[in-house]
Amino acid sequence: MIAIFSIILIVLGLCLFETVNSIDNAIINAQVLSTMRKKYRRWFLIWGIIFAVFVVRGLLPWIIVWVTNPSLGPIKAFTAAFSNNPEVIQAIELSSPILLMGGGVFLLFLFIHWFIIERKFIFKGKEILFKRKIWFFIIAFLFLVLIIFFTIRINPVITISAIIGSLVFSISQGFKHNAERTQKSLTRKRFSDVSKILYLEVLDASFSIDGVLGAFAFTLSVPLIILGNGLGAFVVRQFTVGNIDRIKKYIYLKNGAMYSILFLGIIMIMNGFGFDAPEWLSPVVTFLIVGYFYYKSKRHIKVQELKRAFGKK
Repeated sequence: MIAIFSIILIVLGLCLFETVNSIDNAIINAQVLSTMRKKYRRWFLIWGIIFAVFVVRGLLPWIIVWVTNPSLGPIKAFTAAFSNNPEVIQAIELSSPILLMGGGVFLLFLFIHWFIIERKFIFKGKEILFKRKIWFFIIAFLFLVLIIFFTIRINPVITISAIIGSLVFSISQGFKHNAERTQKSLTRKRFSDVSKILYLEVLDASFSIDGVLGAFAFTLSVPLIILGNGLGAFVVRQFTVGNIDRIKKYIYLKNGAMYSILFLGIIMIMNGFGFDAPEWLSPVVTFLIVGYFYYKSKRHIKVQELKRAFGKK
């Protein structure tokens, strides 16, 4: 009974995290889809979800587990969470700090980048934007040096994992940096609908890296990650075809996603150092943080509605 409850909690936590983390992706998708013919919009929403769930969110976590556990082989890497083989369990336990440290550094850098550089709502609907990008590089570099200083004494492989995590962040950030410019170009200029679909699929793949790496803070089980992230991807597609303008009104949800990323990154880094966090911690923290910022968003919407009603009177 406890095991079933734990699985449900993990899957729901993964679904929520994937959903709020992909809101920006849903907004871009909706804007590009609005310029496409109905036939191609339907194709993207039906077949695109299969690609998003089974190809991107299915292959990526499986490949990560396989790469960090090459001795298991592809089949055992996928089913490792359900195996009673002591050798498989030991291999996963020994390699988990390597996987978690790299993912934790990636998530930590993602939060720092958002907090220092990107536009955000903090309190009372006010936007904050730090224009000096040099502060991100200074803070990120100091954190990486600090992590390297401690991990090099424990296991040099974990140190390499932390460095790889920072490199993966730089690469994925490069894709995202060009996303807005490309999206504007696609909506303003005449491109084929097939080109737009290909762009959206590549964009979805780059956005999914955050969700997949963050998922390992919840569990090392590839099937559970596929299930939870897959459900989240489906919800995001529903947002895309639904009233995306309504989702935009929840201005603090992005904050919820990023603060979730911060805490998940910290949990992963702590696990990388050998501190075993309970499996319920990541989903519970995600629910609490996202729930808080959802509440703030609802209050903000009500205040704006009251202001408009008062203004009309």
